[in-house]
Amino acid sequence: MIVEELNSLFKAQGKKRWQVANTTAKERIAKLKALRKAIVERQQEFYDAVWADFHKPKTEAWLTEVFPALEEIDDAIARLPDWMEDKPGRWSWLFPLNRSASHFEPKGQVLVMAPWNYPFLLFLSPITAAIAAGNVVIAKPSHKTPRVSAVLESIIADVFEKDEVAVVQGAGTEIGDQLLALPFDHVFFTGSPKVGAHVAECAAKVHASITLELGGKSPTFILEDVNVADTARKIAWGKCLNAGQTCIAPDYVLCPHRLVQPLADAIADNIKKMYGDTNEARRDCENFVHIVEIHATERHKALMKDAVERGAKAVIGGTDYCDIAGRYTPATVLTGVTPEMDIMQSEIFGPILPIVAYDSLDEAITFVQSRPKPLALYTFGRNEKAIDRVLRETTSGSTCVNHCILQIENLSMPFGGVGMSGTGNYHGFYGFKTFSHERNVMHQGAFDPMQFFYPPYHKEGDKGFRAKIQRIARKILG
Repeated sequence: MIVEELNSLFKAQGKKRWQVANTTAKERIAKLKALRKAIVERQQEFYDAVWADFHKPKTEAWLTEVFPALEEIDDAIARLPDWMEDKPGRWSWLFPLNRSASHFEPKGQVLVMAPWNYPFLLFLSPITAAIAAGNVVIAKPSHKTPRVSAVLESIIADVFEKDEVAVVQGAGTEIGDQLLALPFDHVFFTGSPKVGAHVAECAAKVHASITLELGGKSPTFILEDVNVADTARKIAWGKCLNAGQTCIAPDYVLCPHRLVQPLADAIADNIKKMYGDTNEARRDCENFVHIVEIHATERHKALMKDAVERGAKAVIGGTDYCDIAGRYTPATVLTGVTPEMDIMQSEIFGPILPIVAYDSLDEAITFVQSRPKPLALYTFGRNEKAIDRVLRETTSGSTCVNHCILQIENLSMPFGGVGMSGTGNYHGFYGFKTFSHERNVMHQGAFDPMQFFYPPYHKEGDKGFRAKIQRIARKILG
């Protein structure tokens, strides 16, 4: 799409912006219901497309994309009237007859830039929130999943006019910068920290507010009293879900020395149970997602090669079983991993699990404190004091204790990052709030105390009244 076409689309949405902003909860709910209906009716098209794009099986695609997208829409439909209600402010003694309220108004024209790893959910979820809040939207799906992006564009076109919600296709390096040059009111971006910094810089030039859902190396703490069998099953699932191409996947494990081998073996056993007993069976397994592009598969192989050359051991998987042309990275568990290895320098975004041994919880906590703030953090164990200590002495966008990934599902809780892992949050009401401006509105009552404070300030006869007001203020305010 050329610049002139983007400008024309942006102007068309600008003309529609106030009409959409003044829609009622009933009108917005009708739009969300139409979107929901289209998703349900055309979900098989998505399943076929995501399988063709990167081998994601139907059940996993439903569980991690279609179901949560519908859940997000259903939550908005059920709760939107309450979300849109003005929230009254506290009574003010100085203005006893005035009333104040927090009024949620749409931010206006918003841009949603979605990633490829969950191309359906992470496209539709912020759009749902933006529609609920009464905005017009331009949305850009990822060019790395072209078949899914085509399905999404078709669904949106069936439900909305382009001057309200429009899909723009193209490579991020080309179309992305053209979009970011437009004076949007809000930009919502999901992707890498590096690109997120660029998005923030561009948004600042047009004074757009931003939501950045990024990533990072999400640590997993293993405590001394952990249930190894239960923990291994959960970590194997969380790490291999979407072949590790999940922003909140357990990136690496911090484990007491004595538990490293038992845990690694148990995780490997669970990987075999889930995806096949042999390397060949796992490679051909229809339940295991492939990598989105050859370049990423090559990177995974290089990371494993560096780790092994520096002393790490592959308990399962490893470089010998990578299929670069088939975009397949084997589920791999590495022991003997040390902090200086390449695999510990950046987010893996693949089904490779490094296990780093520690001597004490102090050491493990210090290790996490010294690194950028992660999007997620996991702790497995039964010692409540130790769990509480990990929570108190670390920070992360979200945390789950004795499981992983699941914290993203609760729509009554905000989801977002902190520091390098993101800015802002969304889901449920928090998504509605992200795409809204919370406007302070005060209505003046019949009696106006300020009339006694207008200049000139030293009128004859008002000193006694002012002194009384000052005494009352001191008494109330302490």
